[in-house]
Amino acid sequence: MTSQTTVKTLLILGASGDLTGRLLLPGLARLVARTHAAGLTLVGAGSDDWTAEQWLERVDTSFADANSQADSSGKRELKRIRNSTSYRQLDVTADGQLAGLINAVEGPVAVYFALPPRISQLACEALTPEQVPAGTRLVMEKPFGSSEESARHLNETLAALVPEDHIHRVDHFLGKATVLNILGLRFANTFLEPVWNREHIEKVEIIFDEDLALEGRARYYDGAGALRDMIQSHLLQIMALMAIEPPASVDERDLRDAVGTVLRASSIKAPYAKHTRRARYTAGSLDGRKVPDYAKEEGVDPSRNTETLAEVQVDIDNWRWQGVPFLLRSGKALGSMRKEAVVTFRPPPHLPRGFTGVDTPNQLRIGFGPDTLQFDVDVNGPGDVLSLDRATLHAELSASALLPYGEVLEGVLNGDPLLSVRGDTAEDCWRILDPVLKAWARDGVPLEEYPAGSPGPEGWPT
Repeated sequence: MTSQTTVKTLLILGASGDLTGRLLLPGLARLVARTHAAGLTLVGAGSDDWTAEQWLERVDTSFADANSQADSSGKRELKRIRNSTSYRQLDVTADGQLAGLINAVEGPVAVYFALPPRISQLACEALTPEQVPAGTRLVMEKPFGSSEESARHLNETLAALVPEDHIHRVDHFLGKATVLNILGLRFANTFLEPVWNREHIEKVEIIFDEDLALEGRARYYDGAGALRDMIQSHLLQIMALMAIEPPASVDERDLRDAVGTVLRASSIKAPYAKHTRRARYTAGSLDGRKVPDYAKEEGVDPSRNTETLAEVQVDIDNWRWQGVPFLLRSGKALGSMRKEAVVTFRPPPHLPRGFTGVDTPNQLRIGFGPDTLQFDVDVNGPGDVLSLDRATLHAELSASALLPYGEVLEGVLNGDPLLSVRGDTAEDCWRILDPVLKAWARDGVPLEEYPAGSPGPEGWPT
């Protein structure tokens, strides 16, 4: 059973970093403005020697948008949080420093590790079970570890400190609206489930193409790359939701059990030069703005051969999906933004003679941010009734009033791990990709190139 401890203090480690200012604090502000975090105290901590004024300036900037849209009660809550917040400088890896801060603030406390994985690991290793008060929640950012072995080691470290249901391995890509939209579409429509299998589906593509380049994030991204940054931590989870067996409920245990079952059956098979692809952008333009060659971006080490576009074919070896390729792709500096899952159905086995006009298979498209649904059907066209035309049914899916990180934080504060990745699942995601990463490190798969602003290299399946 999941504990329902009420969190009193949100302690953000790495409070002076980019993630906190760009995503965490705005997400918290939207949550607070809707009075979903009554009585919460915010404490920031980091290695930078910030003054109280510097921290307040960051909070004010991050809260500004939510404050401008809040009603009177929301404005009061935002002001209360702002007036009670504080910043502490500390070395999270030094013996006793983090433990002292956790015990100094009002508990129960949620400790958000907005830090690189290696630093988060060292910070947790610096804690002992006796130093962590009951009810403490540990919130880990992606990527969770850097390999299957490191993820397992981090899981063991965390398990010694708090119960599993107090560990939140966040995946902001899995907003509650997105998760429930996929599940509602799949399991609330009886016409879909009978054809949701290898007999009727040819392939599934899950694509997250960004029309942004590096944007000053070389410090993190050049050590990660597209495969680790997006496919390992996000797209595999979306794939699992598309492929799971019907759960008994959408409670976290039923749903995460179903997700874990799919991922345990998943793998990327050799030869990796056939089933995986990687590329890096060269100089080009995005929306009329010149973009330099990735290898010449500030902070990039060209010798790392970091990919900015990755694509892998995942096979799910079970009864439902045997032989259906799941193609996962993500990249930066592409000509157009594309965030969607595309289900391509097999063509009909026989079209009665006399009909014309159909030459492409039906597709179902689920868009992410905003969440949309498009479904292709073939209907008799106007004029010649024997000529079939392609029509597309379009629907806007439910959207959350919260930002993605607001949804993540709401789950943390309410003790709901639905949007959290379970420990065994985090390890399985690395197990699936570790052989690919090793093959790429050996240059077993060529590093292709594409101009910034283009669709990517020619000839890729997606």
